[in-house]
Amino acid sequence: MGGLKFTISLKHFFQTNPVQAIELYNTALSFATLLPHELVYDLYTGTGTIANFMAKQCKKVLGIESVEESIEQAKLNSKSNGIKNTEFFVGDMRETLSSTFFEEHGFPDVIITDPPRAGMHPDVVSRICNSGAGRVVYVSCNPSTMARDIALMKDHYTLIKAKPVDMFPQTDHIECVALLTKRNLN
Repeated sequence: MGGLKFTISLKHFFQTNPVQAIELYNTALSFATLLPHELVYDLYTGTGTIANFMAKQCKKVLGIESVEESIEQAKLNSKSNGIKNTEFFVGDMRETLSSTFFEEHGFPDVIITDPPRAGMHPDVVSRICNSGAGRVVYVSCNPSTMARDIALMKDHYTLIKAKPVDMFPQTDHIECVALLTKRNLN
């Protein structure tokens, strides 16, 4: 996908429609408008598909995921594709994404978040809002929870645009990608 090869197992999440997955990832990449000096956080990274897809466009990508086996697969996917500017961390998002994490690893320029159907916990949304990231690209398989989470960010971020991607033709399910930019709070 996108010139990259991914190894996955039955236990790991991967987009079920690879033709549309490339459209989804290209949309996320386009919305992110990454620059070579930028630090990107990939929240809910899974097996690192988005992190690895973004890595060639920025300085470094840090991926966070709660499933240890997925993180091991993400590391292997980076290695097998010769990608050296990714780093992956296993942990519950509410606990891992913290001010201490930001201080130790750097504050993100861009955050890509692709949470499960339930969306993000309000604590995670709050940490994103306080991260200083100039752009947030939200990828979601549930537009309802995406809308809820974006509403929680309204004091810190402005929704610029959103685009649906039909991952599941002839069903009522879609993926959606949204771009949010940091508000000037001065």
